[in-house]
Amino acid sequence: MFKAIVNASTFQDALDSVSVLVDECKVRLNEDAFAIRAVDPANVGMVDLSLEAAAFESYEADGGVIGVNLARLEDIAGMASSDDLIHLELDEETRKLNIEMDGLSYTLALIDPGSIRQEPDIPDLDLPAEIILEGAQLGRGVTAADMVSDHIRLRVDGGEETFFVEAEGDTDDVDLELARSDLIDLAAGPADSLFSLDYLKDMDKAIPSDAEVTVELGEEFPVKMHYGFGEGLGNVTFMLAPRIQSD
Repeated sequence: MFKAIVNASTFQDALDSVSVLVDECKVRLNEDAFAIRAVDPANVGMVDLSLEAAAFESYEADGGVIGVNLARLEDIAGMASSDDLIHLELDEETRKLNIEMDGLSYTLALIDPGSIRQEPDIPDLDLPAEIILEGAQLGRGVTAADMVSDHIRLRVDGGEETFFVEAEGDTDDVDLELARSDLIDLAAGPADSLFSLDYLKDMDKAIPSDAEVTVELGEEFPVKMHYGFGEGLGNVTFMLAPRIQSD
């Protein structure tokens, strides 16, 4: 059983955060939250999304799991204006999701959850550095790095208490330096990892520019980025595996 009404912009933000990595996913219709956890086909990027029941205008669910074509669901939700309300209801008999908004109704065929990749476990990483910054600052570093390279280095200098976003191209280099005073907060520790820019760019697309993003880093460890949306009732965690550097 699942029946809910949600503000379109909140729902679009939730779907955006997952669709940057996967085209289909399992959705857990928990009693207290709408939740998705997925890993991309190459096992490089992971997303964990939770949207609390309180983020919905109304929400009833009994803990079921459905499989959805995320690209299609996002296209449908994208037809709503940001302040529209989207009505969602699961038809148990037909295993379809009925979606209504502003006079438009759409019946979405669901996918067998068993045919979708298993949800990943979130590794318990105790990463030594934590940087809290605005989404716009992260986006600026990603955009600049994209001009010169397909890799991006994230690094913390504990002595200088500075966060660096760096990229080296064949001819040009980019270096964004953010001191503690430029950031919301910084817990400096040994951190220096290289990542695929394509993945980080996709994740960055989903992060609102005004979001407060917590970035956890280590030395040649995955990066963990989390932020809230929907007035704090939605939460997204991205994880991205590093590119191991060969000397």
